[in-house]
Amino acid sequence: MRSVPNEEVQVSRFGLVVRFTLREGQAEAFDALMRETVAGIAEHEPRTLVYAVHALEGEPDVRIFYELYTSEAALAEHESQPTTRRFLDSVGEHVSRVEVQRLHLVTGTGITDTVAPGPQHT
Repeated sequence: MRSVPNEEVQVSRFGLVVRFTLREGQAEAFDALMRETVAGIAEHEPRTLVYAVHALEGEPDVRIFYELYTSEAALAEHESQPTTRRFLDSVGEHVSRVEVQRLHLVTGTGITDTVAPGPQHT
């Protein structure tokens, strides 16, 4: 996980859960596209806190994404990145349906700087 600057700690975290139903026979190509996309996100998007792609057990033609950003502005930055643009431009070849749910983080664990830091104890 990456740390975010202190001025963003107070900003509400914003996330997405996206369900992709893949066209038959497209899972391998879609997963390869996602590996490239995730590598670009990891390298160039410090305000993307989590970008996880999951295969759904028992449904081989479904992928679930969990995405967490420092803010809605960070999502907009993510969507403008060249790696993400390549994904968005070619995803239609692999996907028959997309369902998106928008999330606002209430609490969690394992996510750097999800709440404002408290007093320092020495």
